[in-house]
Amino acid sequence: MFPDLGEFRLVNKILENAAPFEHSGPVNRDWLNVGDDCAIFDGWLATKDLSVENVHFRMDWSTPEQAVEKHIVSNVSDISSMGGIPRFALFGLCVNKSWPADLRDRVVKAVSEGFSRRGIALIGGDTVSGEAGMFSTTLLGTLPSGKPLLRSGARPGDRVYVAGTLGKSGAGLWILMNGPQDAGRFQRLVDYHLAPKIDERMGVKLLQAGVCGACMDVSDGLSSELNHLAFSSGVKIEILRQNLPIDPEVLEMCRHYGLNPMDFAMNGGEEYQLVFSNSVKNDIFQNEVVSEGVHCIGTVFDGSGVYMVDPEGGKVIVNAQAWSHL
Repeated sequence: MFPDLGEFRLVNKILENAAPFEHSGPVNRDWLNVGDDCAIFDGWLATKDLSVENVHFRMDWSTPEQAVEKHIVSNVSDISSMGGIPRFALFGLCVNKSWPADLRDRVVKAVSEGFSRRGIALIGGDTVSGEAGMFSTTLLGTLPSGKPLLRSGARPGDRVYVAGTLGKSGAGLWILMNGPQDAGRFQRLVDYHLAPKIDERMGVKLLQAGVCGACMDVSDGLSSELNHLAFSSGVKIEILRQNLPIDPEVLEMCRHYGLNPMDFAMNGGEEYQLVFSNSVKNDIFQNEVVSEGVHCIGTVFDGSGVYMVDPEGGKVIVNAQAWSHL
């Protein structure tokens, strides 16, 4: 029984519909230090993300449900990129003192339902109040089988792939900042930025399909993630400009405003789809991944750096354009 205090009532509401605490651990007992999408300790995949009000989400743009969903997806995508399944979470909530009671209650309900719907058990955390809202999650996951997908796994001869289409989140943010009057026209892009929808089991599917290369999620923009993969693996990556799966609605938006869709495809962050490499070239693999909306965009070579190749064979270097908070 929780004491009749505001903070305890809030915690109790978060835990009301909590997923069950299952007593099972990792199959493999690997260890991996900092430097990948997740660390691994004694087989547990571990990641942490923060979402700060007016930095990662704005309550005048988002519903409370969208803000919470975006935060959870940002954590789950890290586990997915390693080929894992999220299992347990430690969640921290800073309640904005200016939030009205109904908004606070909707945030709490969204947290409870968001983790429970995914089968993620909440095993601890903290609640505070402050001048801005904040969500903080430490997420633990396990691999169903095999070895994790790592940033360092790309090898010369691998093909490079992207799951899903590119540019949606960055384009949605641009609409909110520069053309809010057209938000209804490009609602799908706006909604994707506010609460990205991804295949949260994509990493598991890749392992099951035999993928054994490098992988990470696209959180800071494709240009930055490709450079991470190339640097971590000690290889050169060449991508084909014409193969980039730019989302059709991003193309339409860019035509409408006279913008360059490549800016959104290469440098738009918060996509949370996966970019990965793989050496398997058989038809079974191709059929399995293509049916999941995966696109081949390039090849891994000996060397270093990332280059974009145009249809005429010209090459330009792709520099990392990651967002920096500092």
